[in-house]
Amino acid sequence: MRRERLLGRFTHRLTRSQNQLEAEELRETTTAMGGTPICDVTDRELAQVCGTVRSVSLRPRADHVPALVVDLDDGSRSMQLVWLGRRRIAGIAPGSYLKANGRVCMRGGVPTMFNPAYELKAR
Repeated sequence: MRRERLLGRFTHRLTRSQNQLEAEELRETTTAMGGTPICDVTDRELAQVCGTVRSVSLRPRADHVPALVVDLDDGSRSMQLVWLGRRRIAGIAPGSYLKANGRVCMRGGVPTMFNPAYELKAR
């Protein structure tokens, strides 16, 4: 029985691409840290999400107000985290892992949180 499980896991790993394996690992980590999978969040809902920062960009908003935009990926879907009035946040860089809490809104079909509370996490 144990041998069959090991063989099944080994076969599973051989038939998946590296991206699929990373996505599965991110989903497992998100669940272990108590986060809601991004694919399950709905509009206007309070949510706690975890994931890896894929990109960080500075986008000007109306009236020259800066906005720091972070693409967060948890293996199921990506989400945008937007901090208005910020040009950078120490520790948030591509590859870092964080947990964010806030209200979700859908902008153009993309789940987004404005000014979420966050924690940097070790994976």
